[in-house]
Amino acid sequence: MQKIKYGRQDVSEADINAVISVLRSDWLTQGPVGKLFEKSVAAYCGAEFAVATNSATSALHVACLALGVGKGDIVWTSANTFVASSNCALYCGASVDFVDIDPDTYNLSIECLTDKLARAEKLGKLPKVVIPVHLNGQSCDMAEISALSEKYGFKIIEDASHAIGGKYKTERVGNGRYSDITVFSFHPVKIITTGEGGMAVTKSENLARRLTLFRSHGITSETNEMEPRPLEEIWNYQQIELGFNYRMTDIQAALGLNQMERLDEFVERRHTIAQRYNEELKNLPIQTPMQKIDIYSAYHLYPIRISREKTNISQKQTYHLLNENGIQANLHYIPVYRQPYYERLGFKEGYCPEAERYHQDAISIPMYASLSEDDQTTVISVLHDILG
Repeated sequence: MQKIKYGRQDVSEADINAVISVLRSDWLTQGPVGKLFEKSVAAYCGAEFAVATNSATSALHVACLALGVGKGDIVWTSANTFVASSNCALYCGASVDFVDIDPDTYNLSIECLTDKLARAEKLGKLPKVVIPVHLNGQSCDMAEISALSEKYGFKIIEDASHAIGGKYKTERVGNGRYSDITVFSFHPVKIITTGEGGMAVTKSENLARRLTLFRSHGITSETNEMEPRPLEEIWNYQQIELGFNYRMTDIQAALGLNQMERLDEFVERRHTIAQRYNEELKNLPIQTPMQKIDIYSAYHLYPIRISREKTNISQKQTYHLLNENGIQANLHYIPVYRQPYYERLGFKEGYCPEAERYHQDAISIPMYASLSEDDQTTVISVLHDILG
């Protein structure tokens, strides 16, 4: 039996031809197509600068480095996210802490963040950077987070790995109005794909320069950035920072650049799928995703929450029954601090209660632009069989 995936890429013949064109060119990496892809994403979002990387994890890492995160610093992020959102701080030698989630949106709770910042200020342990995560493609309340950043002096990296194509109020996610850097993911299950890949966008020329520097070994060829050397020697580049090889190839960028032409189409299709789920699952003992009226979600994921007070069927039973019926369900996410590595750092069960309740109830069901009506009908029918 071939399973209906919870997420998958949509690659067209035009996408394939774009990649073939690069394979036949002189530039497989560090060429013109990578720059075109960066310009395309920056223009779409309304940002000034974009820096492509080989993954969103790499983009988060260089974003932290560009903002000067290092030993002795503290970075906060949502408890309900993939581990990369917090690992990026540890890579820099900083420590990490977590903020609980809003019970309705599942994003970082403004109330919890406000309370935690007030306590941290009294203890002299304010974060250098806060990383709000736009879970499922729905933006966090960035105006509120930005206002708190002005009050308490922290920088903001939006982890928008789920959210390219989404909007906060009337502006596209990534425009930089309320943050220093925004990071996107182009993994195959995301809205658009480059195979693997990520991007950091910013309105700051200085941050863009630093992002670019850390992405490529810490090396520069800009003469105004290089240190003086003997005139008789050739110095066409210098390593001035400890950087990494996080570059995206032109092969990947060609795929991404072509996918950008269908980004709005992909997101609109995801909204159509979500609207059908909302209508046809509304009488089941579940909670469907709440969307705030001033936010346009990219709908990367569609999580349902099993209402334990309304049914004897558990989340775990539902998860296994879906998979047994050929439907790949998934979980987004186990609270990061419950992972064994983080528990060894001292975090304990009960630290973020709302994130833990979400973990015990939520299941991500299939959501992707190429999900057929027949396959969606199957998902809906099986859920009715299990929970109805």
